[in-house]
Parts: sequence; structure tokens; C-alpha cells
Amino acid sequence: MGRGHAAPLPFGTVTTSGPSTRGAESDGYPDQSVVQATFAATLVDEWVRAGVRDAVVCPGSRSTPLALALVRRSELRVHVRLDERGAGFFAIGLAGATGRPVVVSVTSGTAAAELHPAVVEAHHGRVPLILCTADRPPELHDVGAPQTIDQAGMFGSALRWAAAPGVPTRETEWSWRSLGARAAAEAASGPMGPGPIHLNLAFREPLVGDPGPLPEGRPGDTPVHRVVAHGGTAERWSWPGGDGVLLAGAGCGPADAVLALAEQLGWPVLADPRSGCRVPHDHVVAAADAIARHAPSRLRPEIVVRLGASWVSKSLPAFFSGAQVIAVDPWWRWDDADRRAAVVHRVDPGAWLAAALDVATPRTSPGWLYAWQDAERVAQKAIDTALGEEQLSEPLVARRLFRDVPDGSTVVVSSSMPVRDLEWFAPARSAPPKVLANRGANGIDGVCSTALGAAAAADGPVVALVGDLAFFHDLSSLAVPLDATIGGSCTLVVVDNHGGGIFEFLPQAARLQRGEFERVFATPVAPDVVRAAAGLGVRTADVGTPRELAEAVRAATRSAGVDLVRVRTPTRQENVVLHERVHAAVGEALGDLGL
Repeated sequence: MGRGHAAPLPFGTVTTSGPSTRGAESDGYPDQSVVQATFAATLVDEWVRAGVRDAVVCPGSRSTPLALALVRRSELRVHVRLDERGAGFFAIGLAGATGRPVVVSVTSGTAAAELHPAVVEAHHGRVPLILCTADRPPELHDVGAPQTIDQAGMFGSALRWAAAPGVPTRETEWSWRSLGARAAAEAASGPMGPGPIHLNLAFREPLVGDPGPLPEGRPGDTPVHRVVAHGGTAERWSWPGGDGVLLAGAGCGPADAVLALAEQLGWPVLADPRSGCRVPHDHVVAAADAIARHAPSRLRPEIVVRLGASWVSKSLPAFFSGAQVIAVDPWWRWDDADRRAAVVHRVDPGAWLAAALDVATPRTSPGWLYAWQDAERVAQKAIDTALGEEQLSEPLVARRLFRDVPDGSTVVVSSSMPVRDLEWFAPARSAPPKVLANRGANGIDGVCSTALGAAAAADGPVVALVGDLAFFHDLSSLAVPLDATIGGSCTLVVVDNHGGGIFEFLPQAARLQRGEFERVFATPVAPDVVRAAAGLGVRTADVGTPRELAEAVRAATRSAGVDLVRVRTPTRQENVVLHERVHAAVGEALGDLGL
């Protein structure tokens, strides 16, 4: 997928429905022509719901599923044109006259390329077009198949958005409505204003088929994503009443505003460590992941307001599956991999919070907040008891670091297990550290370098929590020029479990022979963490108890330069058992409360 350059974002709202799992079958087996016909009909249904009333179709074989879906909708005026270049400009005329997005359907190969002049004009002229180019399936590319060229990205930067969803299958049916509705929304109301979008749609033979039942859409005639401009105020939206939670992630807006809204509504704040909201407060819940794993019915929300970036947790989205999800997305990223968001506000979180405080009214069930407070209290006690204070473990290292780093610190946390352990187990604390994590692409590359860069700019000490593989992955970052300084204190806390700990939680660990698993996935390395760091001139410490960890980090953060604290933890297999024991303890505590 791609998009154009960023632009100032107007205030907007997007509504969606949840996924569907129904599929089309023929005689008990998937029929490709039926699946493709259903896919195309679903896209067209969303476009009709979004207000599309015109489509331009050029003749061709590979585009058959979409062409048939378009001509079979009585709500659409279908205009057939022989030449694709002229068809594109014909669509520009239609869209300019009506102010609505127009669908253009062409076959593959040079037919698709003929649209380029109209794409350029629509881009600069801000004309909403939904350009659909049919394509051959992957197995027909690069083997001399006729009318087969590389169509992905063929229109370059002259687009508002593009997607190539691949050949439709029943397994992707849950995403079809979202794709169709988003295409219309991007063409009509994206951050850069109206313009062309490109769907490159691959189809396999047979191409002629009748659609089966369409995936369930929103009630009535509304699309699953609907953009509504608010003009920067809250005057045109009303607050939904019910039992809800504020889910605060990185970039959620001012913490005091989040907490003020929670107080006004009587809702809990489920606070990611990156949010700045994980503070001691009657409305703050830090053990949200542990609580959600047991899906207590008394705590199931009717409304979830998601502020900022998504959590790492997979338990929370599953727990919220029946709720109306409202997401605040100022960057128009559609950060909703599960497509659960029912409403997306495209606005700065601070402005949204200010507007919400004007319109939000508390309408919750008696005891809603108290139930969450009780769950947080017993969950934190269960976590403390299960982890203990005698032996260092991966969850305890994350828990203690977040709690004990000096005020004004910045914590840089690596992807894979460290960021999960911090999210799941870090307690609330006054003056919480600023937490940074490379969660854009979620890789372990460059974590030490990121910490060094943060230390060069941060006002206080920087403490990085990384695993041994992430450390070795970026070892060269410690080889700095002789006259280079980082200008601050950077402490690398390396959890040394001799390999990739997160893989122990995946199915590969149970299904593969241990030797094969260790070689291909866990990949323990021969070099020693402390010796490698010392060889590059880094001050080092080796700790084995919580007290030693606290003392080593305290000493390191008091001096400029780079320090490394290696923490030896139990085996990776024991780490899995410990996580299971902690989650079970929380579940038992919640059960004792009757939740």
C-alpha cells in the first residue's frame, strides 16, 4: 500500500463494522469464480453505500468479476467506453460534475497503463476516482503470459492511496468490506483532499460466476467506514453512553486531559507505559493485559476509546470484540489491524480530548469503575506474589526497571519480549519515565543505537532494556569514534537468556525437535555479552539479584557515558512457565472476586 505526502489533517470521523466469517461455497468446496464474484460484489456494495453513483467500464476479460458486479447494481449508472485513456478523463468529468467518487474498471496490461494521464490530472485537480485495474494472479507473472505487466505502483506518487489485496480467498473475506469502504473514503476524504486511489485486483480463471451471500455490513445503507467532517469542534457528534474504557497508548495526548475525561465519565484508563498515563490514580489500570486474558464478564466494556498507538497485547483486542471501538487517529494511518474500530476520529488527540470534555456525559452501570479498581488491585498483588523478589526473571526486570529508574529518565525498550514484559507488568508510578520503543516496524534492529541517540538529546539518564540477540544485532553501535561523546548517561540492561526468548511462546517451540528449534529460531550465540561490551570500552556489570540490579542501574545512571548491565535470567523454557504462572495467579484472584 502507498499514499502521497502528508498534509494538515482536518477533523473527521470514520465508522466501521466488525469482520465477518461467512464464505461462499459450491457443493461444499470453495469455488474460485463464486469467491471472486462475491468479493467484487462486496466492494461494489460498499461503494454504493458510500454514495458512488457512476462507474466507467472498459471491455476486457480479466476484469470480468468487477465489471459484472458493477453492471448488476441498479443504483449505478454504468458508462462503457472503448478506450481506457478517454475513459479516465470521462470519469474526471463525471466526478467534477457530481462531486462524488467515480469507479473506473479496466483490464490488465497496457489497458491499465492508459489510465496514467487521467491519474495525473485527477491528482493535481483533486478529483476523486476509484481506479480498479484487473491483474493476472502471481503464477502468471514473469512467464510470458499475455497482457501481464508489473502494475503495483505504476502510478507512482500521483495517488492518495493504493492497495493490491491479491487473489480473493475465503480466508480474507472478513476484510473485503473494509477494503471497499476505505477506498471510497481515501478517494473522497483523505488528508490530501479528494483524489485518485488505485486498487490492483488480481483474479484467477474461471472469471464468470454468481456471487454468494455477501459479508455482513452495517445496518441500513451506511458503509463500514464513513468520513464525517467536524470542522474542528464537537458540535456535530454526540457521546455514546455506556460502560467504557479509555485505552491510552503512545501519543494519546496530555495525560492530565486523559485522566480528566476518565474522571468525568467514571471510566478506567488502561494505560500503556508509553502513554505517560501509567500513574497512581483511582482510574488507572496497569494490569490490563493480565485482566483481559481471563475475559471477566463483569468488566467487558460496551465502548472502547482508543487514544494513541495500539498496544502490543493481543488479549485486549479479543476482549473488546463485542464493544463499539472509537479510535482517535490524527495521522490517518488506519491503525486497526483487526478492523474492529467502529468510529475513527481524524484529529489531534489534545483537541479531541478538549472537545470530548465538552460533550461527554457519564452513563455507566453502578459499580463499573469499582469493579475495575478491584481487578487492578488484586491483579497487581497476584503479579507481585507470583514473581517474588528473590530471583530475577524477565518480567521482574521490566517491572523493577520501570518502577526504580530515577525521575526524569527515559526508558528505551526493545521489541519482542522486553516491550511485552514492560507493557504487561510495569506498575503505576509517580513521575513515570518517558518510554520509547521502535514499534513502527516492530523489529529488534538498531535498539542500542536508538538508546545512544536518545541519550545524546535527553535531559536525564537513558536506560535501555534489550535482549541478548537485540544487543548483538546492534553491537557495532558501541564502536564509536575516539572523539565522539553521547553527551549523557546511557545504560544498556541486557536480559541474557541465551537466545530469542519470544520464540518459546510460539508454536514452533512445541512442534519442532529441540535441536532444530534452537538452530533456526532461538539461535543462541557464542560470544559473551559482557566480554563483547568490555572489548569495545563499555563499563560493565553482571548482576543476579533484584538488589544488585537496582544498585548497578543506580550507579550507572549517575555518570555520563555508556554502561552495560547484564542480567542472567532463568532458561527460556522456565520463562514461559513463569508467564503462565503469573497469568494463572491473576485469573485465580479475579475468580475469587467473582469477576
